[in-house]
Amino acid sequence: MASSQEEVILLGVIGSPFLHRVQIALKLKGVEYKYLEDDLNNKSDLLLKYNPVYKMIPVFVHNEKPISESLVIVEYIDDTWKNNPILPDPYHRALARFWAKFIDDKCVAPAAKSVFIVDEKEKEKAKEELFEALNYLENELKGKFFGGDEFGFVDIAAVIIPIIQEIAGLQLFPSEKFPKLSKWSQDFYNHPLVNQVMPPKDQLFAYFKARAQSLAAKTKN
Repeated sequence: MASSQEEVILLGVIGSPFLHRVQIALKLKGVEYKYLEDDLNNKSDLLLKYNPVYKMIPVFVHNEKPISESLVIVEYIDDTWKNNPILPDPYHRALARFWAKFIDDKCVAPAAKSVFIVDEKEKEKAKEELFEALNYLENELKGKFFGGDEFGFVDIAAVIIPIIQEIAGLQLFPSEKFPKLSKWSQDFYNHPLVNQVMPPKDQLFAYFKARAQSLAAKTKN
């Protein structure tokens, strides 16, 4: 746990799966921190100070040292607080990084688009992209979690999948096509530790709707 001499601050926007990745890691480690809510439509001076390059959340500040990018932050937390390891031995650590990057590259945008984009053609295209990516994850899932009997780095990275399902109020993907992922999604989202971190559905919905609209606007441009 963070000692009384340590200052731990987390800047974020409630509903962001990238924020909740970091919060899950902090909860798992038992690290106490100060949370500061930001506004992506009116970014705070603190956010611009600590992340002048991307100007995005989350930003993790440990003893006045800022770190950006959710998975980079999760790795830093795992390296700094040694209890309840998130990343395994070097080989499986490399594999976990590979699949976490795959989730960010291949799953995040199509998952949001498949729920919120109005245009049916675009929605169908996004769903096809998502299903192709989920096939790989379905085959990679060997146990209850990607981390084995307990969740780990890849599970934390993939939190976007159960979050999208929760806000959509429906199955993001059919259980008959992805039986292992469907069960994993329920088990992970309902895990007592993860459940403590997740905000109400309306906050999740508000964040994703805003982000999906932003993606749609960029696509048109």
